[in-house]
Amino acid sequence: MAKKLKIYFICGAGLGSSLACQMTAEDVLNQHGLDESMEHEAISSTPGLRTDIIVSAENFKPQFEKFDLDPAIKFVFLHNIVDPQEIETKLLPVIHELENK
Repeated sequence: MAKKLKIYFICGAGLGSSLACQMTAEDVLNQHGLDESMEHEAISSTPGLRTDIIVSAENFKPQFEKFDLDPAIKFVFLHNIVDPQEIETKLLPVIHELENK
């Protein structure tokens, strides 16, 4: 069995929107039989994170570009962080790509 991917959901404070996004993503992944390791965190905690994937809102993209992050980390930026359709369309291909490495 493959190791679980670590997915972080990042928002400004690491509370409301990242948790809402994580909960929606858990539903989407469950529907596809995927069981990955998920956490949510504030954007200020991003430097130093050890993770495979970071999921966040598009408006945080410029902030991530200022951080010196592991180039192996994959980013998924969402317009609507609680839209299951968008999460499915954008996150699942990244998960499959990493699982097949």
